[in-house]
This record gives sequence, structure tokens and C-alpha cells, in this order.
Amino acid sequence: MQEQTSFQPGTHTTALVLFSGGQDSTTCLAQALSQYERVETLGFDYGQRHSVEMQVREQVRQKLVSGFPDWAPRLGPDHVLSLDVLQQIGGSSLTEEVAFAMQADGLPNTFVPGRNLLFLTLAGALAYRRGLTVLVTGVCETDYSGYPDCRDDTMKAMQLALNLGLARRLRVDAPLMWLDKARTWALAHELGGDALVELVRRDTHTCYQGQRETLHDWGYGCGSCPACELRAKGWQRWRASQT
Repeated sequence: MQEQTSFQPGTHTTALVLFSGGQDSTTCLAQALSQYERVETLGFDYGQRHSVEMQVREQVRQKLVSGFPDWAPRLGPDHVLSLDVLQQIGGSSLTEEVAFAMQADGLPNTFVPGRNLLFLTLAGALAYRRGLTVLVTGVCETDYSGYPDCRDDTMKAMQLALNLGLARRLRVDAPLMWLDKARTWALAHELGGDALVELVRRDTHTCYQGQRETLHDWGYGCGSCPACELRAKGWQRWRASQT
């Protein structure tokens, strides 16, 4: 991790992107690079079954630098934090070898309770040390599984809590909050054309099973888990809109 940089109050020109290496966070990173003067990334290793996402992150970052020279000078260091406690708590099909299913409370068992709350809390702490003023996250309320820690109200509450608890004017930015997956593909195209769409398609990872053996028209994945189904349907809707 790099040494602390100075904080400039009252500005929102620097950003920390919560970057998993998936479609959503890569699109958010591309948007941040087109919008902010300095951008750093943060990933979390929490014992996820699809840990391959941690392996693709650096490749995606490198291709954003090599393929988009206007963005390259803005991309700063990457940070990775360990959150093994989420695996210790257990109970989620993302951290345990159990089948994907719906729970009695109506949420899928892919829900990791408190995950995004912890992510944003730690991101806020890192942003404090790094002098970054915007936290960018790819959560959304559209084409999602109902996770309560992905909702707009939760993001607003977390922004307030971080501002009070850190005494800093941080902003939580969720640019995909009201976009479905088709619109997310479209946003990638708007930001970086066919080159960015192809980078997202081939290099990012979304599949909950961690499968990267089969390349579909929408990217790598098992094709049957909830994440693959959303990504594939979004791709099909976006492609249909292009004809």
C-alpha cells in the first residue's frame, strides 16, 4: 500500500473504485477514469468461491492502460484487503460449496450479509488515508437479486455514516444504480466503443462458479448461475437494440 497523500477538502476530483474485476466494476472504473483526475482501485479477498475474479483484476487494469492512453495517466495504485471474516461467518453460496437457492426470507443464498457495508466502510478508511474523495461502487437496484446492501437508500445511509464517522466530505457514487445489464453494456460502449466492450466481454469475470473454460458471446462463465444469466440476457438485449 502506498504512503498517505494530502487531502484537499471540498473537492471531488479523485476516486477510489471498488473493483472486483467483473463487468459492473470494470464499467464503473472506465467511467471514473473518464471523469476524475486521479483514480485508484480496491479489491477484497473474502474467500469467495469465484476467486478467479481476483486473478483477472490486474489484467483488466493493464488493458485499460494499454488500450486507452487518455485514461492511463489517471489510473493510480491498486489495493487489496483481506476480509476472511465473511467466510468465517459463512452461510452464503458465494463462500461455501452449496447449491444456489432461495432462502426463507426471499433473498437468494448468494447474499453475503454485510458485505457491501464492510466494503464501503473499509473503502472509506482507505480513501481517508489516500486523500481520495469519491467512493465508486457498482451496486444497483435494477436487474439484481434484491440484496438490501445494494439499494440506493443503503448507499445514501452509508455516505452519511462515513461523512459523520470520518469527518470528511466523501461521496458514494453508484453510477449503475438505475441501469439494467443491457444499459450497462451500452454504457461501456459509450465510454470506450467496441474496444471496451470487447475488454469487458473477454477479460472480466462475473460467473459465481468461477468458470473460465467456455467463452460465450457475452463472456466467460458457466452460463447457468444467476450472475451468468443476468450478464447473458443483458448482452442479448443490448445486441438486439443495435440491429
